[in-house]
Amino acid sequence: MKMLASILAAALSVAAAPTPPTVTIAQGQLAGTTLADGTRVFRGIPYAVPPVGDLRWKPPVAAGGWQGVRDATRFGAACMQPKSKPDSLYADDPAAMSEDCLSLNVWSPKGAKKAPVIVWIHGGALVAGYAASPIFDAQHIAAKGVVVVSVQYRLGILGFLAHPGLSAESPQHASGNYGLLDQIAALKWVKANVAAFGGDPANVTIMGESAGGLSVMDLLASPLAKGLYTKAIAQSAYMVTNPALKSAVYGAPAAEQVGTMVGQAFKAPDIAALRAVPAATLTDTAPTLGYLTQPTIDGWVLTKQLVDTFDAGEQAHVPLLAGFNAGEIRSLRRLAPPIPTDAAAYEKAIRANYGNLADAFLKLYPGTDVEESVLAATRDGIYGWTAERLAEKQSAAGQPAYLYYYQHSYPAADARGLNAFHASEIPYVFGLIGAALPVNWPAPPVTPAERGLSDAMIDYWTTFAKTGTPRAAGHPAWSPYGKAKAYMAFRDRPVAGTNVLPGHYAFNEEVVCRRRAADQLWFVNIGVAAGSVPQTPCAGPQR
Repeated sequence: MKMLASILAAALSVAAAPTPPTVTIAQGQLAGTTLADGTRVFRGIPYAVPPVGDLRWKPPVAAGGWQGVRDATRFGAACMQPKSKPDSLYADDPAAMSEDCLSLNVWSPKGAKKAPVIVWIHGGALVAGYAASPIFDAQHIAAKGVVVVSVQYRLGILGFLAHPGLSAESPQHASGNYGLLDQIAALKWVKANVAAFGGDPANVTIMGESAGGLSVMDLLASPLAKGLYTKAIAQSAYMVTNPALKSAVYGAPAAEQVGTMVGQAFKAPDIAALRAVPAATLTDTAPTLGYLTQPTIDGWVLTKQLVDTFDAGEQAHVPLLAGFNAGEIRSLRRLAPPIPTDAAAYEKAIRANYGNLADAFLKLYPGTDVEESVLAATRDGIYGWTAERLAEKQSAAGQPAYLYYYQHSYPAADARGLNAFHASEIPYVFGLIGAALPVNWPAPPVTPAERGLSDAMIDYWTTFAKTGTPRAAGHPAWSPYGKAKAYMAFRDRPVAGTNVLPGHYAFNEEVVCRRRAADQLWFVNIGVAAGSVPQTPCAGPQR
């Protein structure tokens, strides 16, 4: 009798198990998971074939189909990346890594029909990060009626190596930018398949933070991505100097020259030999050789420096939401120069570096608190300048652009001197107050006030994805940047304002313009690390 009872109980359990949600896309049928709120999640969907063997360092090839129902309940492996340092604030190593990593995940709200779509591109300096990280759980965004797609793309040397041998193989005579080509392939997949999940392929917003924000800018600039999205969100993006494929520019060697150096270091006489090097060896060793992961101006994926593309108004003309955080550099101290010993040493270095711009610099970043001035100058020269430049150039192109300045902090972050640190807005944008975060992340308090700020940010972001205008009920109207230089501050609550950090954008624009005219690099050469800033006033196109 006991055995019969067990068999009956097991049979009833199977009968009571919920039927997994299924969708049919061009490749075949998928079975996913239904969350408690009715959101359907489909994980680990391949959008391109594994870029291994002869396909390593080749543009992505669309994934084929399958027979039967494919299990889409588990995330795919992360793309190859070095292990993080255990004490890093951002330590968040994936459970599995592989070159076979070109997959994406879809969160579809209950009953979705022609819902707006957000395509999330993770950050990590183009060398780390993965879509399955708990900090990118998109359930709460989807609950606002938005289909969310998170994308994985090749990272580091496997995603961005340029090399003469690779250019010779290419019909476009180009190499590098494979990670960007992956993102474009994923956007094509979204256009072809998102309707099956209840999404509207004609209403797609690309969204990313840090290197994901850089990727958003690259997609805005790339002629290959035009028409694949209708809006863009760039959080803490940075408009760097990019290497050119075959020539040295702005003090940086040609990307192919760097690739040749890498091949020599690995004792690989040709691309076939380099493809034979194990992926983990390439990924772990390349940074120690001085290889810096960057997109390349290759004449195909990217035709110009980002600054030139936006100056010419050749970027995609779509609504934009962009911003930066007050404490960006507090968690990225490696981007800042060493702190001078005292105000006198600080001011001496600034005057030596900036010459006829020194007074203007010291007015913005005085020696009264040297550490704070170093952090603020570095923040503004990288992230603040980029965010406001995006807002200004998109406005000049006739598009609504919405600028934000994230200043919110909380006790756990304050105790570590991490007020409004780089990426600290992500748990608020994703609605993860009280959820699991990376092990070293200072956790926001689980209070109504913190949830309220998070709810407001989700509302602003998702209404922007829906309509191109960010709104949050019960909170200030967010005006486009425009002539008033409007922006939204996120403190303990949203606060509307105009002219964020007065003077910082004009000053940094002047410095970058002078460097461009003198064929100098711009990015982290700021403040006491600036070196000799050109003394000829800017006469560039952006003025």
